[in-house]
Order: sequence, then structure tokens, then C-alpha cells
Amino acid sequence: MPPPPPATPDLPPELGVRLTDEGAQFSVYAGHARSVEVCLFGTGPEGVPTERRVPLRHRAHGTWFDTVPDVVAGQRYAFRVDGEWDPDRSLLHNHAKLLLDPYARALEGEVRLDPALYGHRVGADLRGDLWVRDDRDSAPYMPRCVIVEDEFDWGADESPRRSLTESLIYEVHVKNATKLHPDVPEELRGTYAGLAHPAFVQHLLELGVTAVELLPVHTFTHEPDLVLRGLTNHWGYNTLGFFAPHAAYAATSEPQGVLDEFKGMVKALHAAGIEVLLDVVYNHTAENSREGVTLSWRGLDQRAYYRVDGRGRDIDMTGCGNTLDLTHPVVARMVLDSLRYWVQECHVDGFRFDLAVALGRGKDDGYDRDHPFLVALRTDPVLSRSKLVAEPWDLGIHGWRTGQFPPPFSEWNDRYRDTTRTFWLRDLSASATGGIGHGVRDLATRLAGSQDLFDSHDRGTIASINFVTAHDGFTLADLTAYDTKHNGMNGHGGTDGSDDNRSWNHGVEGRTDDVDVLAARRRSIRNLLGTLLLSTGVPMINAGDELGRSQRGNNNPYSQDNEISWVSWDLEPWQEDLLATTRHLVRLRRDHPVLRQRAFFSGRQIHADGSMDLAWFGADGEPMGHRWDGPTVDVLQALYNGAWLSHQSVLVTLNGSARPADVTLPTAPGTTAYELVWDSTDDRPAPPGGPVDAGSVVSMGAASMRVWCAVEGA
Repeated sequence: MPPPPPATPDLPPELGVRLTDEGAQFSVYAGHARSVEVCLFGTGPEGVPTERRVPLRHRAHGTWFDTVPDVVAGQRYAFRVDGEWDPDRSLLHNHAKLLLDPYARALEGEVRLDPALYGHRVGADLRGDLWVRDDRDSAPYMPRCVIVEDEFDWGADESPRRSLTESLIYEVHVKNATKLHPDVPEELRGTYAGLAHPAFVQHLLELGVTAVELLPVHTFTHEPDLVLRGLTNHWGYNTLGFFAPHAAYAATSEPQGVLDEFKGMVKALHAAGIEVLLDVVYNHTAENSREGVTLSWRGLDQRAYYRVDGRGRDIDMTGCGNTLDLTHPVVARMVLDSLRYWVQECHVDGFRFDLAVALGRGKDDGYDRDHPFLVALRTDPVLSRSKLVAEPWDLGIHGWRTGQFPPPFSEWNDRYRDTTRTFWLRDLSASATGGIGHGVRDLATRLAGSQDLFDSHDRGTIASINFVTAHDGFTLADLTAYDTKHNGMNGHGGTDGSDDNRSWNHGVEGRTDDVDVLAARRRSIRNLLGTLLLSTGVPMINAGDELGRSQRGNNNPYSQDNEISWVSWDLEPWQEDLLATTRHLVRLRRDHPVLRQRAFFSGRQIHADGSMDLAWFGADGEPMGHRWDGPTVDVLQALYNGAWLSHQSVLVTLNGSARPADVTLPTAPGTTAYELVWDSTDDRPAPPGGPVDAGSVVSMGAASMRVWCAVEGA
């Protein structure tokens, strides 16, 4: 651990713990407290736990600090704070409650649910009177902060710094990825070391992944209502510490080893050319509402850390009981310090911000793209050079803000997800029963990079993170097998999870042995994957979709730490075929830069011969013209002109009808023929076919997609 920066007489030291020649310097913000103590834990005679309380004697600008002699790395510690108890004024100090350091870089132990964790008096049912302060000691039920060293042998580690135009993001849960992997040693399965194991890294490389996006790895705990039902928060969106890696994901139990194992994972992935992005949850914490547990921030300064109304009640824009107040400089600084720590000390390459709109809400609770926190991110010399991805919504009023984040943010494009599902599943279901769909205009917009959403401020196509599935929602296989969610195991009576799935079971709900239904489902999976991987923008795959993973119809398995969530590597032949298909599609994307350019297509003539950078055609091979909005239009052809960039041109043909279609391959300046390089009716990619003349009529299978490479001629 580096020494603290030189003291500035008029300013408090940096927050957190810094080792010095004299001991350890502790610094914590508690702006409305009367006193703060650091609690040092050890072991006395006969193994009896001890707690030594040391008052922090100095205070400046709401920060309490002091140097405690003879403290070294490995010391377990936490804080206690005394002050007023007045819920109406958001003052919830309670000296009986042990509080974690918001800047702790390692935690040991877990939160064990008990009424003593609550700052106010509650009973066995965890209900009580908010205005009666509880005097039971929470320390027996709390984890401990641990002082760790920052030193690590990074060797020649460097960030791969992959361009977003060449990126394939793989959203993955640390435990789910390798818990069942037969080629990962059993003791490493489901851990950081398991994710970095050559067997799993090889899978990523063969798939063409350039970045893993890890579901939350900040230390987290489980909501009381889940614990009472015998469940856990498996996904991790319930943060307990913004600077400490989640210890349960490590093969080791020693706190220093946990941090080193995380860093070793990053180093190994970088060596393979793979970036590491973290899904970070800075919109709320694990303390729930003010009626919830007191673990850290609430006991330090509820008024500073959380959004509250005039009566001290939490303003919940996250659905989790509280919302961190990024308008407060201490909170904004904590988040920025956390982000810089993960980049500078742990070498991560970027972040996906959960419910990012909540981070950009001002004092009037409205979203502001020029919010001071967002401006700080964009101007910080470290963070502005990292990959920044926003989940562009929250649960507050006017919470959906897709396309409204400033550069250099990219955004999860939910419009892309919904449109792609609608075309290949909902509209196809309507077609199969004699109905009509929604046409192809919106689909064409998504295929071309969603210019309607991301054209402002020169953001370009890389602002769109295209996805069809993610951790929350159906898997790709389940999208084609279930019309409705089956979430009974989550304990909410089946009411949790989205009802807007835009899925289609192809005539049978859930598992079936019907070969025709299975064939149709698998073709739909290939259509969805083909669309995703060949669209302009940045594709993101949900881990296991390339293997046909199912969650048995559960579209919200946040509490399922079991085979429902874990990726199975015991593949049937059709899953091997799907994996081969995914790899083939990724190679097509990699080998044809015209599919992944940064600038939006103009759709206008770019050459004297009349060619356009992107041209759209109907089933008859003629330009779409005024036919865009017809609900019966379900065949679309897109010709991506690479010739003007000295690349090969690509034709993508889609038939969204439940019936076969005769399609005329379009004629275009300089293109004499097309060579078929992929057909979604094939269970496994076939070798390229011979040239087919432009203007030829070809028969396409029902609900299918084809990719052709243009043959250029005089």
C-alpha cells in the first residue's frame, strides 16, 4: 500500500485507510456525527475475539481522521458513530451498530441476518418502530473490513484497448461461467481463477470475444426478504462495498488472496487480448430503505449519502428501497474514487453502469445529461479513457432515456432488443396464424446502427450496444420456447420479471420432443444470433446463448444459485452446431469491416456509378422506395457497400414470413454476382456456395436469413 499523500494543513486526508511508518491513518466521512471510533478486532487469550475502540480525534469538513499506531496490513476493523437519532431529519446515528468503511478494499465474513442489524427496534419479523433506537450490538452479525496491500506483480500487463468497432462483449456471471465446467479443476470452478483458467479463456478466444462484462463483483449481500425465504441474491446487485471484490467468488478465503486472485484474473484475460468490464451498481446500496438494516452509509450519514425527501423518507428510483445521492460531493467523490481504484489498481478496462439514469438525476430529481457526475466522468483523465456503458433507464419518473447519454458513453440499446425480437418472434408468430406484423422500417434502422437514437454529438454507431438477451430476461433458447415466464421458484408468486418478453414458443410451451417444433425454435435462435452479430453497432452476447442454455422459462433468476443459472458444458449435438454457427457468424463480422464501421450510413449516392453506401431492397430486388411501412412487408435485403472503402460488399437477406419466399438478388453498380456464405436454415454452417448472378431469383426458406458476399466485376 502506498504511503498517504503529504498532509495539507487545512484539508482532511484522503478517505479510507493508508499505512504509514507510524501505523495506519483512518479517514471516514460522517458529516452530522458527534463522535467516530475505529474498532480494531483481534483475538485474545484462548481465541476469544477482541474489539479495541479508538476515537478519531480530528475533524474537518465532516471527515473524521486520525493515525493509530502499530496497525499493519491484515488488521480487521470497522467504525462506530454516535450522534442524533431523528428519522424526520434523516439522522440515524447509533453507536451500537458496527459500520463498514465505504472505502474498505477487502471484507471478511458475511452479513448474518438478525434484528440487531437494524438501527431501530424491530422484532423477529423485522418490523418495528423507526423512532425507537435499538441498543443491541450488531458486531456479532457483521463482516469486518481488512487492511490489504496494493502491491501485485503485474509484469508487462497492458490493457488490450480494443476498438469498439471490433468488439464482441460477452456478459457473464463469474460463478455461472465455470461452476459446471469439466475442464476447470473442481476447486477453481465458479471463481475468478476459474474464469481465468485456460479452458474457459480458450472458449472465449474461439468464440471471438474481445471483452467480458462481469455481473457485479463488488462485495454484496442478500436482501432480508430473500434470506427469510431461504434464497440468496445470486446476481449481486446489492452492494456492500464499492472497493472490495466479492470474496465468495475467490478460490481462496484469505482477504489479501481474494484481491490478488481478482487481479490475476484480469492479468490472464489481458494476456489473451480480452478486456474486462465491470457491471457496477452505484445507484443504491444493500441497506434498503430507512426501515432497513444499518451496515455502513446509513449509520455514517443518511442525509448525505441517500436521496431523501423533506420528512427523511428515501426517494426510491431504483426499486431497491434507496437511491444514492450523486448530487452530494462526498457521494460523487466516493463513486469516482471507486472507479479510479478499479482502473488504476486492478487494471479493469471499463464499466457498465446499472440504472445509469439514477446517477444523472439532479436536485429536482430530473435527469440531466450535463449532471456534474457525468461531466466528471467525461473529463477525468483516467476514467474518460475507459469504456463507459450506460443502462439508460431507472425506475423514476421519465426514467427511460435511451440515446440521451453524452459521449463517450455507449448505451444498452433496448430498442434494438425489442425490434429484433418482434420481427423474428412476435411478427413470425402472427404470420404463422394468418396475422400481420409491424413491417421492416424499424428493423432496418436497428440493423444500420440506430442512427435515430445516437446520431447527435457525433456519437456514431459505437454508441449502440446491441443485444437480444441479457442477464435479466429469457435466454435466447427460452425466447423461442416460452410464451410466458415461469418464475415460481423466485418466491414472488410468479409476479416478478418482465411480462413484455416478445417471445414465441413455436406452438408448444416449454420442453418438447416434437422434432418440427425443435427445428423451428433452433432456426429462430440462429436468426436472432445472425441479426445480432451482423448488425452495425457493438454486439453483446449473454453467456451461454451460444450453447443454447435454458433457464427453464425463468426470466428473472436473480435468486437462483443453482443449475437454473449455471452454464452447462454437457452439450447435445444441436448445441455443438449452434456453437459452430456462432463462431462462424463472429468470423463473418470480423472479416467484413463494412458491417462494423463507426460512421453511420448516409443512404445516398457515394460514387459516380450510382452506388450507395447502404441500399435497401424488397423481395423483388427493387429499391424499397415507398414500401417501408406496409405491415405485410416481411422480406428485406440490405446491401452494405464495402467497395468504396476497399472492402468486400455484403448482402443480408431476411425473410420474416412463416412461408418460403422467392427473392430476387438485387443488381447494383459493380456487383455481378453473390456468393452465399451463411444460411440460417442450415443447422451447421455449410461451405460457401458458387456465385449466383445478380438479378437471379432464389428460394428462401420460411423464417430464414442469408448472408452473401458480393462478387465485384467491371
